[in-house]
Amino acid sequence: MNARTETKRMLTILAVGAIGLAFTVRMSAQVQTTVDTEHKASTHEVKVEHAEVVVVEGNDVVVKMEDGSIRHIANVPESARVTVDGREIGVHELKPGMHLSKTVTTSTTPKVITTTKTVTGKVWHVNPPLSVVLTMEDGTNESFKIPNGQKFNVNGKMTDAFGLKKGMIVSATKVVEEPITVVEQKTKLAGRMPPPPPAPAADQPILVAVVTPVPAAPAPAAEAAPAALPKTGSELPLTELLGFLCLAGSGAVRLFRTARR
Repeated sequence: MNARTETKRMLTILAVGAIGLAFTVRMSAQVQTTVDTEHKASTHEVKVEHAEVVVVEGNDVVVKMEDGSIRHIANVPESARVTVDGREIGVHELKPGMHLSKTVTTSTTPKVITTTKTVTGKVWHVNPPLSVVLTMEDGTNESFKIPNGQKFNVNGKMTDAFGLKKGMIVSATKVVEEPITVVEQKTKLAGRMPPPPPAPAADQPILVAVVTPVPAAPAPAAEAAPAALPKTGSELPLTELLGFLCLAGSGAVRLFRTARR
């Protein structure tokens, strides 16, 4: 019984010791990272394009650009909107002759992202001047590359990688500056209907009808009446002719009778 009791007692002490060691290791290392972003002055570029709608078929639009070139815009999304006279319309409401303007605003913002990483841990292994293995907060070991000229704080004193020894509690700070450029684009589409035809002047008729008369067929000419004889002649010659014919006939009858006798 005494042996069993002693064994249980030893196991309890070892378990408590392991828990305390784990807690000590967990508290022996930590990594803190802070990130700061510095914004520089932004630049803006505005580009405007003008076009005229030529053909609209379904979600395909053909436009004529300012320089006269023809551009085919295929599969215009249903979500695309054009502001016309204060009202937003979709692709299916576009009409030939409508004038469109596309304004693209490009904003370029330089930024500098500064990442500060502070590592505190217990030295497990060191390979100066290249790397060091530290025991981390969760009890795992993590390897770190040692930058050129990196200094470590050991009990308030600064040392390089060659001064590190196993079991030392050290802290090191690494600062990395990364310049980046953020580019943002905003696109705005606007349109206007084609202008109406100019109204006619007040003294100008809207429609002038010109009627060309068709000439009527000429009426048939009436038959000319026989011209009247001139009244320059007389009926006496005709009477004389008739008398001469009677005498000639009478003479012919006499000769005929005589000849029969």
